[in-house]
Amino acid sequence: MKTVYIETLGCSKNLVDSEQMLGLLDDTFELSETIEDATIVIVNTCSFIHDAREESIKAILDIASLKTLGKLKYLIVTGCLSQRYPEALIDEIPEVDAVVGTGNFFKISEVIDQLIKGTSQKIFLESVDLMIPEDLPRVLTTPGHYAYLKIAEGCDNFCTYCIIPKLRGKFRSRTIEDVVEEARDLASMGIKELILIAQDTSRYGIDLYDRPSLDKLLDALNSIEGIQWIRVHYAYPDILDDALLDGFFRNDKVISYFDIPIQHASNRILKLMNRATSKEDIETLIEKIRKRDPKAVIRTTVIVGFPGETESDFEELVSFAKKMKFDRLGAFTYSNEEDTAAYNLPNHVPQEIMDERRDILMSMQMVISEEVLYKRLGDVVEAVVEEVAEPSKIYVARSQFDSPDVDGVVYIHTDRDLEIGDFVSVKITDAMEYDLIGGLVE
Repeated sequence: MKTVYIETLGCSKNLVDSEQMLGLLDDTFELSETIEDATIVIVNTCSFIHDAREESIKAILDIASLKTLGKLKYLIVTGCLSQRYPEALIDEIPEVDAVVGTGNFFKISEVIDQLIKGTSQKIFLESVDLMIPEDLPRVLTTPGHYAYLKIAEGCDNFCTYCIIPKLRGKFRSRTIEDVVEEARDLASMGIKELILIAQDTSRYGIDLYDRPSLDKLLDALNSIEGIQWIRVHYAYPDILDDALLDGFFRNDKVISYFDIPIQHASNRILKLMNRATSKEDIETLIEKIRKRDPKAVIRTTVIVGFPGETESDFEELVSFAKKMKFDRLGAFTYSNEEDTAAYNLPNHVPQEIMDERRDILMSMQMVISEEVLYKRLGDVVEAVVEEVAEPSKIYVARSQFDSPDVDGVVYIHTDRDLEIGDFVSVKITDAMEYDLIGGLVE
């Protein structure tokens, strides 16, 4: 039997695509735990910004070199890079046997069958607006206590710096019934934490139900037995109205965790970015959330060095971040991507200035983060054990306010034996710049 391995790069949405491809291949092929033992390798790529593209190309080239050893027979590239540059991948990396687009990754079994039969076709692309079939099988690759749950595909926002709508198509929501059915399946497998993802979760359902319906979805998911935490990623600030916020606050399993990418605080730059919001609107939203729950965690991302960003624009962003004291903030330098509206804008900012601005912002945020975390001393938080650092001594956990891979951790000091996936109560006794320290509440 042929063995398959999938190398996943990029975001959690890509990870779900990979897990679904594994599910589709599971009955026909043996799933390999290592690249070296696989006869078929799929590289599921990212092409969002320059650095992600370079990482994807390096991964493809590294795996292509395995073909000379004889065991690897087929190398398939999927994901955003294959959707964006299919011909270039085939022309410049002859070891690539097929490229598959983002709109038809669910046809991966058919592609492999054609390769085995000796097809000369190498590019398998269809419309990025295809509806992803419901009830796709899935092999989870996350730890056994949490899973990502993709609730929509594509994006209609058309931010001027972003290539995603061209690579992932128009915004397409899954039905509430379909999402809930998958969530129930995940709960039956032992999943305790659902992390809802999409290019824009706040617009969930707008294409199906004539209004954003994330609140209705949260109501339905909250009733699923076995689920303890529901976390939402990528909620855009322009559409988070009172009705959607109610969906967070009235459901006890929905964590008071708001992942809201603001991208900037200068209204001039926000307009150039085609962001449908303003600094004043963002501030009002944040104040509204914190008024309803003073301990709510707000996570955001910003872009520095967007074309035309002046020192004054940057200082306005710094001042706003200092005032808002975001619990989590990630700053990224602008990446000039061809086929985006911002690509040909004038007054591009030199890379060294972008780097300097990013470093200034992140240094400031480190101080803010430490200040925010020290205010949690004495709090009791619920946490899930992620790693055993020293058995019966130190464990690495995540509080309900920490999402996997992007946020900090909680170090638990205890002489008890804990297992990965255990949910425990922790009293916070100390803090660092990004992490907390505590002990079990007996």
